[in-house]
Amino acid sequence: AGSTRPSAPFGIGGGTGLVRADAEGERPQIYLEVEALAASVLEEGPRVRALEKVITSAGKAIQAMPSRWPVRGAVNSEFGRRRSPWGEAIEHHSGLDIAAQMATPVKAPATATVVFAGSGGEYGNCVILDHGNEVKSLYGHLSKILVRQGQRLERGTVIALTGNTGRSSGPHLHYEVHVKGQAV
Repeated sequence: AGSTRPSAPFGIGGGTGLVRADAEGERPQIYLEVEALAASVLEEGPRVRALEKVITSAGKAIQAMPSRWPVRGAVNSEFGRRRSPWGEAIEHHSGLDIAAQMATPVKAPATATVVFAGSGGEYGNCVILDHGNEVKSLYGHLSKILVRQGQRLERGTVIALTGNTGRSSGPHLHYEVHVKGQAV
């Protein structure tokens, strides 16, 4: 008949005696390790907070980047040198021409503020969005503009409908991204 142990569904445990001091008779080793860890945390704390600020700022910058396509479609004409659609001359094309049927919704690819909405010469009806961090995007040849200057937009907001206005050979979206004032 000896002692019976109750069956426990969870773990049990604990120390079997006092924490022993190290060989030199000083404070127990565990206390020294805890103090060293605390000192390390105090020393690294400001650096961790600074890193957290950088990560937060970078996250906001990345979120503001126009990283989604404003419309889905094939690229009819890429950025860079190309043969002019109106002759044999070679010209620089400062954006992408994305195939889209007339009146296809154009969506803001990131949060932004509308800095221009109106007639843009060769671009026809045109919208320009400012995404912050010196990044802007331009949308040309639109049939209808659905936003106004100064309006704040969230990613995915429909800003316009594709069209064939300005210097255009057919319905599509002319899409440009500018960084520090330079088309890229």
